[in-house]
Amino acid sequence: MEFSQSDFDRLLLSEHNRKTAEANYAKDPLDADNLTRWGEALLELSQFESVSDSKKIINEAISKFEEALAKGDFDKASECFQRAVDEEPTNELYQKSLEVSTKAPELHMELHKHGINQQTLGGGSSASSAQSSKKKSSDLKYDIFGWAILAVGIVAWVGMANSRIPPPPAR
Repeated sequence: MEFSQSDFDRLLLSEHNRKTAEANYAKDPLDADNLTRWGEALLELSQFESVSDSKKIINEAISKFEEALAKGDFDKASECFQRAVDEEPTNELYQKSLEVSTKAPELHMELHKHGINQQTLGGGSSASSAQSSKKKSSDLKYDIFGWAILAVGIVAWVGMANSRIPPPPAR
């Protein structure tokens, strides 16, 4: 495959961007902007590869984009739990939910890393690898939706609980 000078320049720039994002990820794995830049660099690099390699790189890019999206959902969930604690600071359930929601991104990252390590170490056939990738992608979507639904449910519950509290008797 021959490249023009502009294609070669794009390839070098994309590879540089990928390496930079990978180094930044090691420093801060929760940086959604960095994950997005990494995914963009991978998509650009996929254009210079064979079809089978390109598919692998595109799947990796999708994984980075999904990881960046999950980070945003965890932030929203934490904000909702913080509002609940602000409304009722003595409620232990709200406090524990806030504590868990702040740890959720790190736990998600650990699970994600272990999933990637198992996939790369496991080898296996390409069919089972593709099926596993689809399952992980589907699982991640369910995780994201689950957190979002949990956050919405708790906020709704807090709202209903606050509306049911009778006003203090007039003196």
